[in-house]
Amino acid sequence: QVQLVESGGGLVQAGGSLRLSCAASGRTSSSYAMGWFRQAPGKEREFVASIIKNSGSTIYDDSVKGRFTIFRDNAKNTVYLQMNSLKPEDTAVYYCTARTFGEPGWSTWGQGTQVTVSS
Repeated sequence: QVQLVESGGGLVQAGGSLRLSCAASGRTSSSYAMGWFRQAPGKEREFVASIIKNSGSTIYDDSVKGRFTIFRDNAKNTVYLQMNSLKPEDTAVYYCTARTFGEPGWSTWGQGTQVTVSS
């Protein structure tokens, strides 16, 4: 089992920046990809970005391309989401997630961290 703990959320003005962190523990060798999703009030959870642990290959949702960067530190078992040029529509609870060998889809989730962008 892999456990995920997010941190770094908060309140920021539009145009500002935040960096989210996701620390993995437990059987971290069983995970091969990490990602970030977000859920705004009254909306479904949506994909933000993902990264393959070994290759560093990344994928972004169009809504965050050029503004957000996902990167990892494998030695620390930590994945980050650097968020720049934040907009009020980026306000949501951000969840870290992992894909693990032998499990379908995004099988492990953190508890989430709130990001609020004021206009």
